[in-house]
Amino acid sequence: MPDSSAVAARAATALSKEQRVALFAQVPNTPGAPKPDATLVVDGVSRTFGGLKAVDVAHLEIQRGCITGLIGPNGAGKTTLFNLLTGFDRPDTGTWSMDGQPLGKMHPHQVARKGVVRTFQLTKALSKLTVLDNVRLGATGQRGERILSTLLPWTWKAQERQITERAYELLARFKLDAKADDLAGSLSGGQRKLLEMARALMTDPAVVMLDEPMAGVNPALTQSLLGHIKSLRDDGMTVVFVEHDMDVIRDISDWVVVMAQGSVIAESTPEELSNNGAVVDAYLGSHHDQALEFDEDGNPVGATAELAEALEQAEAEELEAGGDLSEPEFVAPDLAAGPGKHAKEEDEK
Repeated sequence: MPDSSAVAARAATALSKEQRVALFAQVPNTPGAPKPDATLVVDGVSRTFGGLKAVDVAHLEIQRGCITGLIGPNGAGKTTLFNLLTGFDRPDTGTWSMDGQPLGKMHPHQVARKGVVRTFQLTKALSKLTVLDNVRLGATGQRGERILSTLLPWTWKAQERQITERAYELLARFKLDAKADDLAGSLSGGQRKLLEMARALMTDPAVVMLDEPMAGVNPALTQSLLGHIKSLRDDGMTVVFVEHDMDVIRDISDWVVVMAQGSVIAESTPEELSNNGAVVDAYLGSHHDQALEFDEDGNPVGATAELAEALEQAEAEELEAGGDLSEPEFVAPDLAAGPGKHAKEEDEK
């Protein structure tokens, strides 16, 4: 069970908006930038799947008591990084720590006991249990879970009452108290996201990692979810979340980390993201702003002709290799790598 005094102490140290702005004003907009008071520190973490390097993060620091948004195109490695940091996957190389304590060789439940919890893009609610029981399961150190203790109910009954009271408090916080006795499987997608957050808070975490908390959520619940995420920061917790909606990123993030092809390519405040060329290229492609040039007969010339020739050659190579141009794996060539080179081929190298 969480220590109420520790919860109060953490909330008392929560940073105001002015403090957060001043804090990040001194942080350079460079990948791996050091933070004034980092809680999570990642060094040299990599993970490869079948020759494809899904994560290759040289250095990353997460500022304590703030909301850090993690963004990037699909396949950038965001969820894989979450899995590594929370013990759901093992890296090929690298170390990471929380407040100087290594977390690299711990299992998910051990990481959670150290104060780092997460939610999932696809919610993990136990649909055949009630909403209340789902939340109560999140409490740690439950004496009644031991087989022998079941024969001695007086040793755990008082603790069980405290856990139930705490669960009801969290359900009320997330407006789910009216659903306490309903099966978790009957909840909507947005309500399941709230249920996961309530269950995660049963451990009184220091760091909460949210994997696409807005995905699949009814727009009517979006603002409510945003408010709940901000309230975690107001309680002194550190929040890291994956999100694709840039309006959400600008609304609640204090700092943004951008990933592409497994690496951190940029860091900045949300207001400065649009001025970062690396971020724009990651989302729109490096040729998004290239002017197309044609002669009077409509034939491509100059750089446009080079791009057209490279694309035609790449398509021919893909077909000769037995590929299908309709498959998502086929992408336009990268002129910087030379005509006929696929981005996929460059990644594999």
